Amino acid sequence: MEKIWLKNYQAGVAHEIDINEFQSVVEVFERSVNKFRDRPAMACMDKILSYGELDTLSANFASYLQNTLQLAKGARVAIMMPNLLQYPVAVFGILRAGCTVVNVNPLYTPRELEHQLKDAGVDTIVILENFAGVLEDVIARTPVNNVVVAAIGDMLGFPKSLIVNFVVRKIKKMVPPWHLPGHTRFNDTLTLGSKQPLRKVTLGHDDIAFLQYTGGTTGVAKGAMLLHKNIVANMLQAGEWVKPVVREGQEIIITALPLYHIFSLTANLMVFTELGALNVLITNPRDIPGFIKELKKYKVTAMTGVNTLFNALLNHPEFKSVDFSTWRLALGGGMAVQKAVAEKWKQVTGTPLIEAYGLTETSPAACINPLDLKEYNGTIGVPVPSTEIELRDNDGKPVARGEAGELCIRGPQVMKGYWNRPDETAKVIDSQGYLATGDVAVITDDGFVKLVDRKKDMILVSGFNVYPNEIEDVVAMHPGVLEVACVGVPDDKSGEVVKVFVVRKDMSLNEKDIIEHCKTNLTGYKVPKAVEFRNELPKTNVGKILRRALRA
Repeated sequence: MEKIWLKNYQAGVAHEIDINEFQSVVEVFERSVNKFRDRPAMACMDKILSYGELDTLSANFASYLQNTLQLAKGARVAIMMPNLLQYPVAVFGILRAGCTVVNVNPLYTPRELEHQLKDAGVDTIVILENFAGVLEDVIARTPVNNVVVAAIGDMLGFPKSLIVNFVVRKIKKMVPPWHLPGHTRFNDTLTLGSKQPLRKVTLGHDDIAFLQYTGGTTGVAKGAMLLHKNIVANMLQAGEWVKPVVREGQEIIITALPLYHIFSLTANLMVFTELGALNVLITNPRDIPGFIKELKKYKVTAMTGVNTLFNALLNHPEFKSVDFSTWRLALGGGMAVQKAVAEKWKQVTGTPLIEAYGLTETSPAACINPLDLKEYNGTIGVPVPSTEIELRDNDGKPVARGEAGELCIRGPQVMKGYWNRPDETAKVIDSQGYLATGDVAVITDDGFVKLVDRKKDMILVSGFNVYPNEIEDVVAMHPGVLEVACVGVPDDKSGEVVKVFVVRKDMSLNEKDIIEHCKTNLTGYKVPKAVEFRNELPKTNVGKILRRALRA
């Protein structure tokens, strides 16, 4: 099959980027804070930081790491907290100090946290006090030397910070007891850092910006080494893509996905900071009523999310009362966007829900749909600039046009490899630099990439391939269905059969209704043989449905 290059579906989208435009993420950031100094940069809980304030605060934190903690270039510093103003201050501070950011899911168990801190060789951790008890359980068995503890209200200003911290600790009792001798409070690090100058660190393309952990749902989590080159490349690639629809210094983007997730980290924090946008940080996106209240406070122009988040908003009656007149861009990634959700989103908001595709290992954007797309097309779009793809069979050979194969990606955004795991790296990156994604795709007649499913999630029914995404799409079209997940279960006659797990919107919905609906829309062997109703489906903290947990 011929290599698929970016097709010029949008006027003004470049075919190539110049990776040498910037040497590091820090260079991009420092240009932005100088260019947009007086503009709002970050908002959370009604507190807004300007680009100038973000510059000062992140420089103070960087100075603390350099001067007080004496961290060397390349030292790994972990961040373990939800979306709060402290997050961007810490991220850009760590990078400006010449260190490597290790993002940690704040909902990790002690076992998961211990593995990541040891595997990454983390020297210093910035942690929200709500999760400090988990760290206390494992810190003695990790290489961590320095602990910085933040509180939710830290950056909200007097007197709000005191009130919020009192409510969180004493009224809502959200902070379990903890004891970490020698820790430093986050606000104190900023004071200490402000007393000494920040030394500029020379950073280049080959320095590691992030150790971004992935693969925890399939086994032991591995740290993807994302170089400054990888993140800069993806910022430039995505920047070229969004250029026709965004206005520099004028956008307001909703950041509801956690910043420790690669999608939100690059798309929202990196790309939109480079554009001089205001990032509205949503600390708890699962609180849908609270989330909708935040949406009503701003003249929102853009939002990123996963299918389950868009679906949850659409199914709350208050969402329809949001003013969508300023909305210009809604980008779905992290999991497949379902047709039923995309169509309802367009109907309610007037803005199409554009599907994008990427992985932690590609920093993350690899393919995006044209932003001027008017209707849902069921594809992940076309490769972003300077990106090549091939579809390969199980023997690693390119498949014929129109056939399904494993999606393989080559470009400047592809990670260096997995931290300290050359064997795992060799399994996914070949000698030509192509990354094997584990996703099965086809190329449509008009050159778009259509994702079929994960290789490991494919169901084999009597020798026929059944892809859960297709089944889920069909079931989700039923008006009585809120959420659905599909897996294969063993069967003596056909090897495997299709089973669906359904969360009902209409409580009168039964198994027969689902199966009849599927019979109308699917060929016989794809029709579910079993339907199980659940109150909720297991999900990652980002909202991705865990089929693995359902299979188990």
